[in-house]
Amino acid sequence: MMNIHISKILIHPIKSCRGTSVAEARYTPEGLENDRKWSVLLVERNKILTARDVPKMILIMPRIDVDPTSPHGGRLVISFPEESGCETFSVPLHPNPELLNTWEILDDIKFFSNSLDGYICQALPAPSTSQTASSILSKYFKCPVHLMYKGPRVRVCEPTFDFPSLGASLHYQDGYPLLVLSEESVDAAETEVRKYVGTQGVEERWKDDKLVIERFRPNIVLKGGGPFVEDLWEEILLQSVSQADRDDVGMGIQLVSKCTRCLLPNVHPETGVRDKAVPFKVLMKFRANVDPRQGMKACMGVNGVPTGSGVVRVGDQVYVRKLLSE
Repeated sequence: MMNIHISKILIHPIKSCRGTSVAEARYTPEGLENDRKWSVLLVERNKILTARDVPKMILIMPRIDVDPTSPHGGRLVISFPEESGCETFSVPLHPNPELLNTWEILDDIKFFSNSLDGYICQALPAPSTSQTASSILSKYFKCPVHLMYKGPRVRVCEPTFDFPSLGASLHYQDGYPLLVLSEESVDAAETEVRKYVGTQGVEERWKDDKLVIERFRPNIVLKGGGPFVEDLWEEILLQSVSQADRDDVGMGIQLVSKCTRCLLPNVHPETGVRDKAVPFKVLMKFRANVDPRQGMKACMGVNGVPTGSGVVRVGDQVYVRKLLSE
């Protein structure tokens, strides 16, 4: 499997907002650095918002601006579509403990069936604006919201059938630190979409429209193994070519479960418009029941947990340490 490699690394600094493609990323057992450390809280219901609730969230563009000389490691620059009338602002990338001690912390934030903690961002945005992060975001959402930074309480992943003692932790990701998906799997899904044009609510434009991988919001994108090859693995090792003769270096990932899909991938990452059929209805046609443990839920991609810390890079090769036991 020497031909399988990382073709893209995607980080999503704010939960459900636009992702950014990077050439390399640091990682820990909690996932990629800067991935989903922030979220948006709906004040009225004390819950974390996602693009399932508000599709136009996906048009908010966080940009990571690293500055090693900064006490916070740099800034997170947040911009909006021009037509929104919302101005760009920035906040500390990694707020240090001294700053966090000045922010209010909430201990019972609703996120699916979980109760999470988080700090309300109270840092002053860039000097160019007199507004707060919350007021700018509230203007965009047209209701009171807060920008939240994950609090210190450890959030433990749910165990899976193959990993009943899974003790991994994460931030504001849906359920696990990483999502791994191959380009060929998305290409196969696009081919299936073409078959249903004119039926099942699949519009004529899907004769030509591309099903972009960003719809599925993966972290590690692979190429070279064929459609759904990731379904077959339980543990992989990602290494540069220069590390290939060593088994003790590189990014180890335990693939703990297949990722069940909801309607979020129906939201186009460039327009924020939710399609009424694609890809969810098509996935239900050919990707339901691929994992009997998930029942009739459609699966696309696999959930992963890094087994250590280090740096992963585009171009790193994929080595299969363990195949999934059937």
